[in-house]
Amino acid sequence: MSSTLPADPASGPRPRRRLLREERHRQLMDVAWRLARDEGTEALTLGRLAEQAGVTKPVVYDHFGTRPELLAALYRAYDARQTALMDAALQASEPSLASKAAVIASSYVDCVLTQGREIPGVIAALAGSPELAEIKREYEAAFMEKCRAVLAPFAGAIAPAGLRAMLGAAEALSYAAATGEITAAQAQGELFETIVAMVARSALGGA
Repeated sequence: MSSTLPADPASGPRPRRRLLREERHRQLMDVAWRLARDEGTEALTLGRLAEQAGVTKPVVYDHFGTRPELLAALYRAYDARQTALMDAALQASEPSLASKAAVIASSYVDCVLTQGREIPGVIAALAGSPELAEIKREYEAAFMEKCRAVLAPFAGAIAPAGLRAMLGAAEALSYAAATGEITAAQAQGELFETIVAMVARSALGGA
């Protein structure tokens, strides 16, 4: 006589745990960065994000109502990482121009390289919308103000034109390093020299 043993509940498939909202948001952001890196920013639509994340479109729309909102969220996340990296390095640095300039240069380049080639595409997409371009300008203004305050003890008043030139150099050199045109060390070294030169001109009243 044979008997059938009751099924072991632990041996069957376990129900998938529903992600908390923060966890889902983080998952969607990770997938969005991967899509931008692998397929380009043009492929980064909410429908494509839902497909790659394995969720329904309403889930994605609940987190990002529009594609511009998704792009803005990616840029804000990037800026937050850049700010945290720079703030920590500045706090630990020596109170000298060389130390502060080296921190600004290395932090900016390192953050772009950590994020990868996808960040230039995200920033380019931001420029295509007046609303998103304004977000970018706000973050740029905050970065330049931070640099002005850090460098002021060595230069006095730094003119906006000098800060804008420094930011342009930082973007161009970082993206050149991200695409392999130059090395990270070359980008950091050139940006360091740009910052020091800007401070020297300001100290002489020429910037």
